[in-house]
Amino acid sequence: MKRKEVPNATTGSSNQPAKKPRTSTKAKGKQKQEPQVIWPEYFQDLLKVFKALNTVLAFVSSRKHLATTFPVVRKSVEGLLKRPLELSKVAELKALLPDLVKFAYIPRNELRIHAETASQVQRSGRKSPDFSLNSQGSSSSQLPGMEEDEHVLVLEFAENVKGKEKQPGLGLSLPPAMSPSQTKKLIENRDNRFTCAVNELLSATPAGDDAARLLQAAARDHIPVNPKAKGLIPTQVEDSKASDKTIIPGPEERPSVDEVIREIEEQEWYKNQIVDRRTIQAREARQGTLDEPLSESIQQALRNSRKISSLYLHQAAAINAISNKKHVIVSTSTASGKSVIYQVPLLRLLEEDPSATAIFVYPTKALAQDQRTALEQLLWSCPGLHHIKVANYDGDTPQEQIRESASVIFTNFDMIHASILPHEDLWRTFLGNLKLLAVDELHYYANLFGSHIAQVIRRFRRVCAAVGNPQTTFVSCSATIAKPSQHMKRIFGVEEVDEITEDGAPSGIKDYLVWDPPFVDDQAPQLGRHSSLSEATGLMRFLMKRGIRVILFCKIRKACELAMKTLRTELSAEGRLDILAKVMPYRGGYSQEDRRRIENEAFSGNLLGIVATNALELGVDIGVLDAVIMLGFPFGIANFRQQAGRAGRRARDSLAILVADGLPIDQHYVNYPDDLYNRPMEELIVDLDSKVIIEGHLQCAAQEMPLSKDDHIYFGPLLAELCDTKLTKDQDGWYHTHPKFLPYPAKHVSIRGIEEEKYSLVDITKVGEKNEVPKILEEVEISRALFEVYEGGVFMHQGLTFIVKEVSHDTKMARLVRADVNWITSPRDFTNVDAKQTYRIKAIPNSPHMVFFGGVDIVTVVYGFYKIRNKKILDVVDIDTPPWERHGSGFWLDVPKSILDLMRSKGFRPAEAIHSACHAWMNYFALATELRTECKAAEKEYKISETKRKRPARLIFYEGSGKSGSSAQGFDHASEILRKAHNAVESCPCAEGCVNCIHSPGCREENKVSSKIGALIILRGLLNLEINPDSIPDQVDEATGFDTIIEADYIRPVDGVKVESP
Repeated sequence: MKRKEVPNATTGSSNQPAKKPRTSTKAKGKQKQEPQVIWPEYFQDLLKVFKALNTVLAFVSSRKHLATTFPVVRKSVEGLLKRPLELSKVAELKALLPDLVKFAYIPRNELRIHAETASQVQRSGRKSPDFSLNSQGSSSSQLPGMEEDEHVLVLEFAENVKGKEKQPGLGLSLPPAMSPSQTKKLIENRDNRFTCAVNELLSATPAGDDAARLLQAAARDHIPVNPKAKGLIPTQVEDSKASDKTIIPGPEERPSVDEVIREIEEQEWYKNQIVDRRTIQAREARQGTLDEPLSESIQQALRNSRKISSLYLHQAAAINAISNKKHVIVSTSTASGKSVIYQVPLLRLLEEDPSATAIFVYPTKALAQDQRTALEQLLWSCPGLHHIKVANYDGDTPQEQIRESASVIFTNFDMIHASILPHEDLWRTFLGNLKLLAVDELHYYANLFGSHIAQVIRRFRRVCAAVGNPQTTFVSCSATIAKPSQHMKRIFGVEEVDEITEDGAPSGIKDYLVWDPPFVDDQAPQLGRHSSLSEATGLMRFLMKRGIRVILFCKIRKACELAMKTLRTELSAEGRLDILAKVMPYRGGYSQEDRRRIENEAFSGNLLGIVATNALELGVDIGVLDAVIMLGFPFGIANFRQQAGRAGRRARDSLAILVADGLPIDQHYVNYPDDLYNRPMEELIVDLDSKVIIEGHLQCAAQEMPLSKDDHIYFGPLLAELCDTKLTKDQDGWYHTHPKFLPYPAKHVSIRGIEEEKYSLVDITKVGEKNEVPKILEEVEISRALFEVYEGGVFMHQGLTFIVKEVSHDTKMARLVRADVNWITSPRDFTNVDAKQTYRIKAIPNSPHMVFFGGVDIVTVVYGFYKIRNKKILDVVDIDTPPWERHGSGFWLDVPKSILDLMRSKGFRPAEAIHSACHAWMNYFALATELRTECKAAEKEYKISETKRKRPARLIFYEGSGKSGSSAQGFDHASEILRKAHNAVESCPCAEGCVNCIHSPGCREENKVSSKIGALIILRGLLNLEINPDSIPDQVDEATGFDTIIEADYIRPVDGVKVESP
């Protein structure tokens, strides 16, 4: 593997690198003919054992209701051999064929198919069956000192045939129902595998050595050890190099990252998963000089509370700019000391004017509380400033108390919007003395939320000017982003901003790895690859055992819970409860108390591992982290770099690993890893032209103080039109809030989008026991609850599994019971997005086709779920849930009938083409994150039986988070974006689609239903560009399924609608 060293991961050539092929150490496909080798009698006897095992296991491999517990398999094999089956013989087979043979203890609950809790079993006297071939009698796999029924020894072979694909979009299948001839073929293939393995061993054995003794020695490491055996057998770990690994090194004693990577590459389970490695060299600190030296008291405070005796280059540059009353944005790496940038100027201001005030804004309460504590320590260490009071203003503290006593408040924009500005008369003294407004994590404010915040800050500036304070200095800090000064200007509405991006902080050496899961069996690639989840959790366990403190980032909450559940199972099976006690999950949805407890545990250094969603991308200080593992490519390059930056926050060597999913986007970065480091980051979007957003904030601003046309200096050129049409004008020419928004207009403007209703999830497991009451686990938004909370489904909370017993959609409450099950559930659902009425029509330039804007109905129905274990469907369940119906606005383009006919004549699936064309359009629309489209699901499009659910041939887009105005913006620019999308798809050099043309990181159905050529045909057709049918290749469609698309019907417009010119 070639190791690359680059001076900076964010710069370099933008040329597309050559595709990096995946290497494999073993041949794929059918076995090649081995040369004839004379076998010793020992291996001839071992062949008899293997054939007997092969026969028995082939019989059970196609029967999902049979579990291959070793005592039962042993009994059947002994019946064929007419002699005892020794444990050591099976271990030898495992050593000979490690990828084929599974011989290990697993928790007995992995064999269960029902979800009774332990208390239910005791009350009913029945147990969930284990479905072994013969479950009668005692288990000979039971070890002394082992509690009954905790673990069971299983013996099975990896499948060499694939089941009938049941849900292509999720990669799920039912176990194969094989014919006698297929069973015979399966047995022959496995026998051939054994023969090849023995031949390889005999050929590789040096002269004078005994191959049988070598195999017996290797087999000792494969004798399964019961993880719960008490004091009988040493704890087994997964490491190839057997040694005492039970002691976890401390932070100072841990091995270097380079040593750990080398050790990984020496493991038996390592199969060239590392497809790319980059090393970013360490960077020395660079100091800066202040134009005006700090006072002795401030220097003393920095030394005593922070051990700071000098300032980094970017810190000094920012403090100098603030001293000159300039607005500043600092965009540097994570943990580069950005908080000092606004804390030091604050101390200066307070020394000069004790009545000065400041507001520090943070995106989360946790981050605000961390920073308040840090500032309090700094103030306490500064002579003369001990009396200065600071406070968190987040709704938990009385407003009057804060206004009267605090000089500095730590808050968020929700409080500024809904509490401070509507009561500006009570805050006038504080705002009149305001010298500094600092906004941390400015990159967090983008898209719809950022567009609202831009208007909140304009309202804030207007109020400050009205109370005689137009000179407040604005400071912002951000992770590395594209065009930071431009972003700050858009957010704050100011014209001049000093941009500081030259990072003077030191950083340790950092390694980046791209990790592609290997094939389950290199010699049987049809079995697919190991799951990215198992690879990521396996890496996490490996690192934690070596004292590497690691965070595992997951893209969605369910993946976070699955990863935590997997870690619980695997660490428990290994007997490493000491490590398990130091691992915690962290995601949105947990209670505030749980989140603060986890943050405190991490900050204090008590944790070895955290499993988190992107909630921890922000700068909450969770202490020293040595490694980051990303489970699947995050939603963008900026997310990738932000997550990777969480490791090495103390200038130590660090590691960032991207564990690739099988999705097209992940595989793009497997093949083109240079894009991770050289590709420019996406610009952050702030919409300053949305009439919907601006109107809402004008209603709020008019209630704070009446508006006039002169206020266009804050709200822009749309103010005059909106004031005349949406507000109320008095006889003196002042504009006031429209009565329908009174008395509290801020309550009508949700800056985070529409607040969803939530379901309360209640744990009733212990209800009925003494002094036990129901306990609320968490609250789940309706958009998630619909897909995660249904009767009979499995819900995961902090890595623990619960069964949903009852859901009340009237009271929005679900009752759950704790059940230690080893399966998950996946909903069977569909969502229809239907245009209902047309409000506007616009012609596409130089084309007879139109773009339509109007009302859209969205209906989601969950009609059942799959019960899944190891990507195998255990059961298919039907349920009856009410549809989730909502109404919004959107726009659409109907695919012409001539284009549909052309695609069908060439063998294209219209659903693939429509889906890809939608994503191509959204990839080039700036506000695409606020829009949704009807994503096509593989399990529906490739269903073997024809569905009655047919969808119109229509590219349709609608607003995903309420009335943001983004769909109206999309309609207005639809033709322009259509042309950009066409040019991108046509010029993209990829063969079947990539992130630069038709694939979307946000596709809920993983971009599996796609066609690049089909998308191009639709885009050309809508733009009325020439299409030569003879140049379009006929498609060879190997997938099953029926055409699910019908011609789009006409949507009636409201009266008086006329076609607008382009």
